[in-house]
Amino acid sequence: MTGTGTDGRTPGTDSRLSGTDNRPAGGAPALAVVRPGALTTVQDLGRPGHAHLGVGRSGALDPPAHALANRLVGNPAGHATLETTVDGCAVRTTAAVTVAVTGAPCPVRVDGRPVAWGAAVRVPAGAVLDVGRASWGLRSYVAFAGGLAVPPVLGSRSRDLLSGLGPEPPAAGARLPLGAPCGPSTGADAVPWPGPPVGALVLPVVLGPRDDWFTPAALRTLAGGGFRVAAASNRIGLRTEGPALERAAQGELPSEGMVLGSVQVPPDGRPVVFLADHPTTGGYPVVGVVPEAELAAVAQAVPGTPVRFVPVRG
Repeated sequence: MTGTGTDGRTPGTDSRLSGTDNRPAGGAPALAVVRPGALTTVQDLGRPGHAHLGVGRSGALDPPAHALANRLVGNPAGHATLETTVDGCAVRTTAAVTVAVTGAPCPVRVDGRPVAWGAAVRVPAGAVLDVGRASWGLRSYVAFAGGLAVPPVLGSRSRDLLSGLGPEPPAAGARLPLGAPCGPSTGADAVPWPGPPVGALVLPVVLGPRDDWFTPAALRTLAGGGFRVAAASNRIGLRTEGPALERAAQGELPSEGMVLGSVQVPPDGRPVVFLADHPTTGGYPVVGVVPEAELAAVAQAVPGTPVRFVPVRG
């Protein structure tokens, strides 16, 4: 499907705006946080390749939405954006800048005036950009022409909430520098975007490496539905409520490497799907792995959403 903004527009329909000229005379462009929201973090595509050091990938939980926001303002996909959670955020810019908001649909205002969601919007110097509460889904992405130029750590500007790497979640009054624009906004007539899950979250699970630690009945339970997204879910993992999976093997499992999308089963028997800030090792058995392409929908699933796992053999 093609996502539609809260003002009825299709993402990317405003191609009139330029991504240039956001640098004022006498100072580098920046934004000041007016309202940080429930949880707003700086995210890019993360820092892959450091798991052997105990450093996870982190990065935007909904990479397609993050990349789309960057594309709309003329940035490469790897530029840093703001990832908001549930109730958005508000920032004031020191210079005119082109912005775009994607991900979870939400109202967007500039100095109180409604503007388009899912399209490039020009924000004047000194104006307040207010990204409102998500009307559907959880996480919105706010891209600025030139990206957020906070210092990178191990090659990434992402905040990893588990390890503490990357910039702190910005508090009210925090200032974040902006980079130089890369070029004009590309715009688009229509942008295919699946949007947050509707009705139920359906997740294929490639069984292994420890599915033999569970009884055949547990695997039937996994496939039988009855799970819901738990409110305790976060950037580390999507926790579930529902039936417990029965173990066939008891005892301790030596810690082993964990990959993005691992479905780990802790002692309470309720599956946890590991997301971007997951630990790099773990000692609870992994019954299967959700393919990475399916995890953007996981990032947008609100608590209470039914979850249906579809086990498959790799």
